Amino acid sequence: MSELFSVADKVVVLTGGLGQLGREFTTSLAKAGAKVAVYSRRSITAEKFEELFPGLSANVRIYEASVTDKAAIEAATDKVIADWGVPDVLVNNAGIDSKPDGGAEQNAPFEVYPQKFWDEIIDTNLTGVMLCSQVVGAKMAEKGRGSIINIGSIYGLVSPNQALYAYREARDGVPFIKAVSYAASKSGLINLTRYVATYWAEKNVRCNLISFGGVKTGSFDKEFVDNFLERVPMRRQAEKGEYNGVIQFLASDASTYMTGSNVVVDGGFTAW
Repeated sequence: MSELFSVADKVVVLTGGLGQLGREFTTSLAKAGAKVAVYSRRSITAEKFEELFPGLSANVRIYEASVTDKAAIEAATDKVIADWGVPDVLVNNAGIDSKPDGGAEQNAPFEVYPQKFWDEIIDTNLTGVMLCSQVVGAKMAEKGRGSIINIGSIYGLVSPNQALYAYREARDGVPFIKAVSYAASKSGLINLTRYVATYWAEKNVRCNLISFGGVKTGSFDKEFVDNFLERVPMRRQAEKGEYNGVIQFLASDASTYMTGSNVVVDGGFTAW
């Protein structure tokens, strides 16, 4: 069984690998023996690399590429292939959202929500996944194997419950509406995943989605967390490391007959 779930020597492209969850995925995969190519919008110094990924320089490399720039993705992928070979796994993890402490314009009522924020979030969360899947997935298909793992959200399955955020208006005197763009981008991933899964099925390139619930990051108001946990059967947020197992499962040969699936890991939030 340990061999079945192994990712040793697999080449993994992981977007957004410098973020909180991205660092978790990068570290856990590298420690399990994978070679992880992190696609990032920014480069980092050697000192910063050692701070983020101590002792993992042999298994982790940073490639500068924005997920919204196809030419940069192509250039980075060519470098990965030259360095390590054709990727075995693509983790489409890069994503953005309106900030919990963002200004009123980012969290405006739907009727006046600015298109610029819609475009920004859709470009990264949905178009970026399509572009990375196009480029890296095509290389996998030529090899006749591969696993694409898309990172989704419970807000791709259900609409944001605006009652979770009502305390903000009561506290700040300004309406706070969880914006439509994030939910739309994550729900779009569900059918993008199915499309890619069926398109490349005969090429043995699998594509699956993981829909995550809330993660304990310390960046949310206590009022929000308390409201959120009332709607989670397990009565807690996920620890940052609790998603590593499902990532490794989908990256490994333990999931070779699994494609087009949406794996929900949310503490039961969408079960109610």
